[in-house]
Amino acid sequence: MSKLPITRRGAELLKEELRRLKQEERPRIVRAIAEARAHGDLKENAEYHAAKEEQGFIEGRIREIESKLANANIIDVTQLGGGGRVVFGATVALVDEADGQEVSYQIVGEDEADIAAGRISIGSPIARALIGKEEGDVVEFEAPGGRKAFKIVEVRYV
Repeated sequence: MSKLPITRRGAELLKEELRRLKQEERPRIVRAIAEARAHGDLKENAEYHAAKEEQGFIEGRIREIESKLANANIIDVTQLGGGGRVVFGATVALVDEADGQEVSYQIVGEDEADIAAGRISIGSPIARALIGKEEGDVVEFEAPGGRKAFKIVEVRYV
């Protein structure tokens, strides 16, 4: 498996979720299973079956996070010094060529993307169009709503 890019912030969030799952959720579900077992017949014990199912989800998520962290290429954008070029982790201020509306996006890994928070996936059409460009460049790309064009106003590495 190839290394997948992730920002330092994204890696820290995954590490915190992993800590919470292992130190809080896992012990809680073990207690819930033990309590449900104490109620007797496991065949008809809905609490037991629900707790076991939740345990499976928690263990699956733990394995998924551990795998992602093991295969992560953690990038500290503050150390990049991209020289004004758009690179992974950069925050890019754009102006829509059609209506003059200003937007700002940080280019992040797949798991970190949150459009409402201004974080777009490296695999998105706009991010792919932006990578390698510089301030002042106009990028065009095919969006789900049709062809879009944005002018790059500023590139920040924060």
